[in-house]
Amino acid sequence: MAVSMLCCLWQCGSRSFLQRARVSFAFHSKFHSSPLAHTQLLLSLHNRGILKESFPESAAQDQIPQLLQSGSQTVYCGFDPTADSLHVGNLLAIIGLLHFRSAGHHVIAVIGGATAQIGDPSGKTTEREPLSAELAEENTHSIRESIQRIFTNHEMHFHHSSRKLGTVTVLNNLSWYKSRGVVDFLSEAGRHFRMGTMLSRHSVQARLKSADGMSLTEFTYQVFQAYDFYHLNQIYGCKIQLGGSDQLGNLMSGHEYIHKVTGEKVYGLTIPLVTSYVGDKLGKTAGNAVWLNRDKTSSFELYQFFLRQPDASVE
Repeated sequence: MAVSMLCCLWQCGSRSFLQRARVSFAFHSKFHSSPLAHTQLLLSLHNRGILKESFPESAAQDQIPQLLQSGSQTVYCGFDPTADSLHVGNLLAIIGLLHFRSAGHHVIAVIGGATAQIGDPSGKTTEREPLSAELAEENTHSIRESIQRIFTNHEMHFHHSSRKLGTVTVLNNLSWYKSRGVVDFLSEAGRHFRMGTMLSRHSVQARLKSADGMSLTEFTYQVFQAYDFYHLNQIYGCKIQLGGSDQLGNLMSGHEYIHKVTGEKVYGLTIPLVTSYVGDKLGKTAGNAVWLNRDKTSSFELYQFFLRQPDASVE
């Protein structure tokens, strides 16, 4: 994905940025004009390094392509509102959603207004500081605006195909938890999760072996993310979840929960983590986030960030 396109999507910079971005995006969108676009989509995204693996592992070979070929599907990805802005670490997830939408599929961006108050232990060595409900709401509002702006800019400036775009829905998962009681939720969802399976997740094992261990709050995170997938499956017919490679355990939990409750087949797709040249994950916790909010990072600064990356880090 061209640097100029990224700057324009997030911040819609100067006319020269826009002109260069249009040319580069036209090149990367060629596969959408093929009559076999639905089948080619996964392979194209994988070859370009946007997709890493699928769950179940064999699903990318036939089940997911067949599902995409059968008609417009719904794909969702979650975003953590522990800050008031998206960052470069969120790039591949959003680019993935943009490509699915360009191929005619519906996309849902779920902002974790509820789950951010619990804290995702994936890839973390210590527990997050508690996030207040008020701050989670403020951050959710800011991130919602950013996501909507990205998709609006993409549709206005980069979509030139005759293919009809899929819909975009931005949700806050607090909306389906705020009226649920603890006993009600556990009696419905909790009975379908097995301790042995939950304890075997890599994110859980890593934390249990650490000096600080793992709290019950963090341990239940995978239950809530699995329920998010179930809720979207029931309300929106969502059958595909997109997430970072560190989210594989949570994707597996959602797949297993839905299969137990409904018997329906759903799938997970992971994207590579965006890391620094020394291999550190770019993000809020690591303290090396490059923000995508135009009030925090100018178009020039974002452009320069990508230009400064070593050759080994870019394709």
